[in-house]
Amino acid sequence: MTFSIIVVCYNAGEKLEKTIASVRRQTEDDYEIIVQDGLSADGSVERLSAGGDLKLFRECDEGIYDAMNRAVSHAAGKYLFFLNCGDYFADEEVLARVKHEIEERGNVVASGTEPGKRKSGKMAAGSHGNEKKRPRPAIFYGNIMERATGAHVMSNPVIDDFACYRNVPCHQACFYDRRLLTKRGFRTCYRVRADYEHFLWCYYRARATMIYMPLTVASYEGEGFSENQENRKRSAAEHAHIVKKYMSCGQIFKYRLFLLLTLAPLRTYLATHEATAGVYQKIKAGFYRETQGGRQI
Repeated sequence: MTFSIIVVCYNAGEKLEKTIASVRRQTEDDYEIIVQDGLSADGSVERLSAGGDLKLFRECDEGIYDAMNRAVSHAAGKYLFFLNCGDYFADEEVLARVKHEIEERGNVVASGTEPGKRKSGKMAAGSHGNEKKRPRPAIFYGNIMERATGAHVMSNPVIDDFACYRNVPCHQACFYDRRLLTKRGFRTCYRVRADYEHFLWCYYRARATMIYMPLTVASYEGEGFSENQENRKRSAAEHAHIVKKYMSCGQIFKYRLFLLLTLAPLRTYLATHEATAGVYQKIKAGFYRETQGGRQI
């Protein structure tokens, strides 16, 4: 089986059914759906038809990332994809296109090569810059459509240190080799940034191959758990803690200074407001395509 589509939920209402329906509309049928429910009491889970392509697991959990870890233990697919309640696949052909990308670019994964030049801030113990080529687990990632702003958000085509500091593809854009999650799950000590921390672990420690796919993967609802005012503050604190684990003090200082000089807060404002987000994202995508290096600003 190629794909395990993981949906974690708790009192999700009609959003759960709509998210599952978007999976079942896919023309590619080489998948399973794992629904990990935290003992919802709103009747949303009871309305699902389990069996066949859908496996339902109901148990108490300690939050979103704990539920995602629990779901991974039930997944059989080679690649795992996390689709939040309220998020949908961009269209009916997404899984077919992603499977084609995986099959066409499998030689990249098998050889252990990847686009761009990788530099690591803090190398894992025992790793070396001239390590032998060997099969690595991969993350295939694409773009998203952000419904809150109506903008299409292009992910950075090349992941490097600065991309890891500034931003990484959201998990609704990423198909993870299951080995990356069975070997080491999300760290639940991070309430809103555990997926970000795990991505950095995949890049710096697991040495995962990062493969960009020029396609829109998901329609992202936005305005979720991590985006209220309290959790934005928590997110900033967790980001500061996480980057210290993977990057040197010199790198962190350089990137903070660069963002300050390039008016990052203003650009964030432009990217998150409906009136300006579309234009901003088009300019950013044009910059990515022009440079081909994908460096994110």
